[in-house]
Amino acid sequence: MDLQSLLTMLGGVGLFLYGMKLMGQSLERFAGAKMEKTLEKLTSNRGKGVLLGAGVTAVIQSSSATIIMVIGFLNAGILKLMQAVPIIMGANIGTTITAQILRLGDINNDNLILQMLKPASFAPICVVIGAFVMLISKKNKTKDKAGIAVGLGILFIGMSMMESSFKPLASSPEFMELFLVLTNPVLGVLAGMCVTVLLQSSSASVGVLQAMSATGAITFSMAAPIVIGQNIGKCVTVLLASIGTNKNSRRAVCIDITMSIAGAILFLTAIYLYQGIIGFSFWDEPVNRGRIADFHTLFNLVTCIVMLPCINILITFAKKVVKDKNVSKIDEELALLDPIFIQNPSVALEQCKKVMVSMTDAVMENYKLCTACLYQHDPLSAEKIRENESFLDKTESVLGEYLVKITEQHLVGEDNRLATEFMHTVGDFERIGDHCMNLLEVSEYNMEQEIGFSKDALFELNFLSRAVGEALDTTVTAYQQEKESVCHKIGPLEDVVDDMVDTLKSKRIIRLQTGACTTEGGISYIEVLTNMERISDHCINISMHLHQRIIRESLDTHKSEVFDREADEYKAMKVYYEKQYLDPVK
Repeated sequence: MDLQSLLTMLGGVGLFLYGMKLMGQSLERFAGAKMEKTLEKLTSNRGKGVLLGAGVTAVIQSSSATIIMVIGFLNAGILKLMQAVPIIMGANIGTTITAQILRLGDINNDNLILQMLKPASFAPICVVIGAFVMLISKKNKTKDKAGIAVGLGILFIGMSMMESSFKPLASSPEFMELFLVLTNPVLGVLAGMCVTVLLQSSSASVGVLQAMSATGAITFSMAAPIVIGQNIGKCVTVLLASIGTNKNSRRAVCIDITMSIAGAILFLTAIYLYQGIIGFSFWDEPVNRGRIADFHTLFNLVTCIVMLPCINILITFAKKVVKDKNVSKIDEELALLDPIFIQNPSVALEQCKKVMVSMTDAVMENYKLCTACLYQHDPLSAEKIRENESFLDKTESVLGEYLVKITEQHLVGEDNRLATEFMHTVGDFERIGDHCMNLLEVSEYNMEQEIGFSKDALFELNFLSRAVGEALDTTVTAYQQEKESVCHKIGPLEDVVDDMVDTLKSKRIIRLQTGACTTEGGISYIEVLTNMERISDHCINISMHLHQRIIRESLDTHKSEVFDREADEYKAMKVYYEKQYLDPVK
């Protein structure tokens, strides 16, 4: 192979890999978080799991990507191991679709329609049309569709370049001697594994083998062990992705490796046993792209059929290899934020949303517990509040770092708005948790110093805590359900809370002047009022960011533009809340 052919081959491999990556990324963005939601809806039906795994892999053009996604779901506790194994089996079948697409290059027919299906015909058309659409379109979904077409076209152009560089090797004695060595099944398997590890994709390595088949020097006896080795080699990528994950994730990788090795042993034994006793008529015949694609599909399909009834055995074996160990509750919750998802921002942001929802649950629980402690301090409630606060503090830190990594993926459109909103909102939820802790500390101080609130103060706090509780509950509901209409209720309610705090501060001064309350009790009371007001302030911040994201406005929008205080609806809601909460304490 001369220098020009070598450069052409390397360029072809580069274009092939880039085309596959571009097509897969575009498909992922186009599908968005739907892939995750689909996988989450899995039942224990094994057949469904196999079909879904095959379908998702056919879409994103990478079994490793699908299995890595499944590892992330296992690590996050979204999937059970019993659900994950069929998906992995299906992923190994789905990855063969690339080779089946590449076999179109073997079409030899004068029919115009069939000729147009050949890569040499439609690849340039895909690139031209796709590139043109990407340049003129302003919609991200349209750009993603165009990216799929461009990726497919580049993939086939790379394939053609590889073929043209390999063809001269058909007359090379050195090349022939190299492949004669690969008739040894062990060496063939090792060669397939090495190429896959190098290219980080079994689909890509099979594609390279298909391109080399254009030389006419690749026989079935050479291709079979190489293809089997390529299917084992893809496990290395998945193995690396499992480092640092939980036990079930590592067990899934163990099962994937076990299935690949077992399938390889089964196939090699069957092939060479049959060849030794009866013999294949095509054993030493050259193979084309179609035959390589068919063998690739057959290997994964048969392996899946044989292993599907053995799922329980595979899981038992994996549990013996990867033993149990204790995981803290906080670490289990934060396992949702698996670094595996960062390469797919839509899925990563869905994981962030789940963690944020867990934060809202912790905040709501803490608010109810700490306000109850103001009336009667409870050590068990105090312990639970501190546990939740520890979760909120750690979550803010981990989630903040995770969101920064997601934003480094050059987000656009809805993903960018969602990430921005999360980065603002996570701090507000954590601050609410801090104010709940402050309220707990007031209750503990009052208990230790034997300080009590007056009857009037307790009456007022009852209405204030209910008003702030409704503001917080409304905020959490709006956030979890993403309802813009619910956001509008928080503005008037927050205004009423502010008015209540001003009113109650004035009444506290009067009680101090008349001796109706002690100085120490008055100081604790002011501390409660201040923290209650701060909680409602953070509620308005959260609703503002959510509202702006939903209506796609800038985050620089002023509160008054989000909540129109001059609107009749706003005034009517404020009057309603005043009658409910403010009027009784005036």
